Amino acid sequence: MTDTAVETTGLGRRYGKNWALRDCSLRLPAGRIAALVGPNGAGKSTLLHLLVGLSQPSAGSVTVFGQAPGSREVLDRIGFVAQDTPLYRDFTPAELIEMGRRLNRAFDVGLARDRLDQLGIAADRAVGKMSGGQRAQVALTLALAKRPRLLLLDEPVASLDPLARREFLQALMGGVADEGTTVLLSSHLLGDLERVCDHLIVLNAGRVQVLGGVEELVADHRLLVGAADLAPHGLTVVQERRTDRQASLLVRGYDPTVTHIDPQWTVHDVSLEDLVLAYLANGAADALPGPVGVRP
Repeated sequence: MTDTAVETTGLGRRYGKNWALRDCSLRLPAGRIAALVGPNGAGKSTLLHLLVGLSQPSAGSVTVFGQAPGSREVLDRIGFVAQDTPLYRDFTPAELIEMGRRLNRAFDVGLARDRLDQLGIAADRAVGKMSGGQRAQVALTLALAKRPRLLLLDEPVASLDPLARREFLQALMGGVADEGTTVLLSSHLLGDLERVCDHLIVLNAGRVQVLGGVEELVADHRLLVGAADLAPHGLTVVQERRTDRQASLLVRGYDPTVTHIDPQWTVHDVSLEDLVLAYLANGAADALPGPVGVRP
């Protein structure tokens, strides 16, 4: 069994003259719960569609568990919840479960029925009459009932209220905790991602800009605050803000065991949200100080 769930090399997808994704190279280890983050148009949905075989590369290569996407063997291993959680609105959950059983060789009907019972979702009510949160839970249930090795989620909680988002994410974590499922979760809601994800992929302008374990990436960055004329040495500045009196710099390459900081600097820890926003605030990927964590 491969220890790599997803691997791409120079992956690109072009629509006409425009590249939705370009020169995307990454490796996602199996068993991780990964956040896929980036501004609108960064290529997040395009990447997910390439992974599930709904779109074909214009350049480069992509593998899922060592194989090209789209084959029956690979599709049996993938659960996918698209951005608008598409479901046949006139169908009931019971009918959708039966459809899932007929279309998927390893579909776990018992898991699906039990999960909907635990959530209090009626199996005989048309999903078009349900709330957005309930529809999202039905879609997640159908994906989990495939018992996938890779679960792809494209903005599944974007339209949910805070309570429904929390319930969805709790259900997600409960559903994958015992299975060792690899999860790739696209979302703009950084606070939610920080609670559940242990791996980070940042796409910017169609390219990978940050890639790696959340703990390692956060530990590698610090916020330095000091006098306006100070400059750090031996560290890469990701983002800086200066006034006439004060400088605030988010830097990378910090190692408390070897990094020597001028004592005039005040050193602060950063959150995942601080890190992501700093990179995205720099604008186009080509203007950033170089990819973080991306293998050469």
